[in-house]
Amino acid sequence: MTTTTTARQAARDALEGVALGDAFGERWFKRFRPPAEAIEQIKARRTPEEPHWHWTDDTAMALAVHRALIDQDGINRTQLAAMFGATFLADPARGYGHGMIRLLPVLAEHPERWATEARELFDGQGSLGNGAAMRVAPLGAWFAEDLDEAVEQAGWSAEVTHTHPEGVAGAVAVAVAAALAARGRLPGEGPGGADLLREVAARTPDGAIRDGVLAAVALSPGTAPWRAADLLGNGQRIRASDTVPFALWSAAHHLDSLTDALWTTAEGLGDVDTTCAITGGVVAARTGLAGVPADWLRRREALPEWVSAG
Repeated sequence: MTTTTTARQAARDALEGVALGDAFGERWFKRFRPPAEAIEQIKARRTPEEPHWHWTDDTAMALAVHRALIDQDGINRTQLAAMFGATFLADPARGYGHGMIRLLPVLAEHPERWATEARELFDGQGSLGNGAAMRVAPLGAWFAEDLDEAVEQAGWSAEVTHTHPEGVAGAVAVAVAAALAARGRLPGEGPGGADLLREVAARTPDGAIRDGVLAAVALSPGTAPWRAADLLGNGQRIRASDTVPFALWSAAHHLDSLTDALWTTAEGLGDVDTTCAITGGVVAARTGLAGVPADWLRRREALPEWVSAG
């Protein structure tokens, strides 16, 4: 089990990993059409040429989750709704999806209405997108000492915007993976590979995401990333069930190298900023930014100063 201090550091590192994966993946997302050039460059591990790697809504919302943890040591859904709304209004051009563009301005003004407003999205079904999963890795690392607490808090963090069971399950799966990865900061602690994926599946609610994680368990770590993405989903449909299993498969088999994990995930294309944000958050919960090229860190948009002080 990690100590409280170790868990807080793991959460901060997970946030850094989310931001790096998000900004790195966004470079390839822009090159999705045509994909052949992107695939060629990714396989050759040619660093994206842009001098500035800006992150997207994935990181913006992860920052709000992390701030809530620092301020409250847990998730108060009304307060988190207010933070999401304020984050959106401060910078709405981060690439938010249609549902969030509709929801977050309302939450900025009426955060207490999070439950009814989030539930009304998508004809009353609630969102089953990957947005709750993409932002939750720091929370999983924060609660690495108690997996039951990680599951509960992840569900609460999701429900503010994603009330569909699959939207919630996506957040739970990523949070558990990040918690287990954070435990691996100590020698002999924390599972990896298929064992990590099995533990994630065991704590993920029944449904498409749990089925996807179980499919990832059965997939050899030597599978070509494009093939794994083809089988598990690469986020192109923007659903949690189409995003989380592949991102966690990539993370689980590269827990000792954040750069290897990100290159592998990028090769799956699709919603690359989000798959890389999830993978990056989970792996960095264990490794931090160790081994990441200094040039990558110089190019990536900086996080607010309060992150390093929190």
